[in-house]
Amino acid sequence: MIEAVTFDFWNTLCFEGSVGHIRGRRLDAWSGLLEEAGYATERDVLEKAFDKSWERFVARWTAGDHVAFAEAAEEIVTDLGYDVPADVRTALVEAFGRAGDDAELHLTPNVPQTLAALKEAGVRIGIVCDVGMTPSTTLRAHLDRHGVLASFDHWSFSDEVGCYKPDARIFTHALAGLGARPEATAHVGDLRRTDVAGALAMGMTAVRYTGVYDDDSQPEPEAHHVVGDHADLPGVLGLA
Repeated sequence: MIEAVTFDFWNTLCFEGSVGHIRGRRLDAWSGLLEEAGYATERDVLEKAFDKSWERFVARWTAGDHVAFAEAAEEIVTDLGYDVPADVRTALVEAFGRAGDDAELHLTPNVPQTLAALKEAGVRIGIVCDVGMTPSTTLRAHLDRHGVLASFDHWSFSDEVGCYKPDARIFTHALAGLGARPEATAHVGDLRRTDVAGALAMGMTAVRYTGVYDDDSQPEPEAHHVVGDHADLPGVLGLA
């Protein structure tokens, strides 16, 4: 019997209104700040620095080497080669972190109804999320704005736990916070390498969600269940 369910955030609970939306907001903010400070920068130069930063992040994320958004922002300033004053550097880092605050993030279909159904079944609900470059405070604020934050009993965000999926530590953090046994817990996420592999290694029930992104980056591992609509989740977990 399933007693707890954890969810990934990106492309599982929420998705960007348009691809690269938050990245674009960061670029706009930095262009304005640098111009005001007297460091007018061609857009393509700034984009290349951001691209280099993302490639560096993906490599470190894949290797399980945790990086904070502030560190990534500092590295972009270094890549640009500007010896900016401390106040400008602080403003750039803060703008990088705040870019997602008012961003266009949407809940994936049927999330509120599914969370309500899980609660009705007596299931404890958590989040296990690799935040990327948007801090967990921002992600929680978006869930609150959509009226679903209170549905979660616990959350394990990488910037707070200090590691990424599929590292066992972030799943152990979630299970401990929920007071749940791995064999009685399901994890729902979109990525095979992080969500599916991490859950399987823990002895959890793995559910791959394909409603936003159907991960074809690698053929294995596959989850116990594959769902394209959260409304199907209670049924496949034997809770409906």
